[in-house]
Amino acid sequence: MDKQTVLKKISKNIQQVRKEKGYTQESFAEKMDVSWSYVSKLESGILNLSLGKIVELADYLEVDVKVLLKL
Repeated sequence: MDKQTVLKKISKNIQQVRKEKGYTQESFAEKMDVSWSYVSKLESGILNLSLGKIVELADYLEVDVKVLLKL
């Protein structure tokens, strides 16, 4: 599995959990204190996420990191 495929899967996991938690991209961006476009880029797989950022996202979404890393 290549890097881009993994990044896309993690991005889709973030989007799925965000929706399950009832956040819009805008409301999630507010919670994280970032712009809406940042969340959009996260979920599009455009941004190269560090492990630290994935852990931070899991905290914001109140899920185990494994949920976001599930391939």
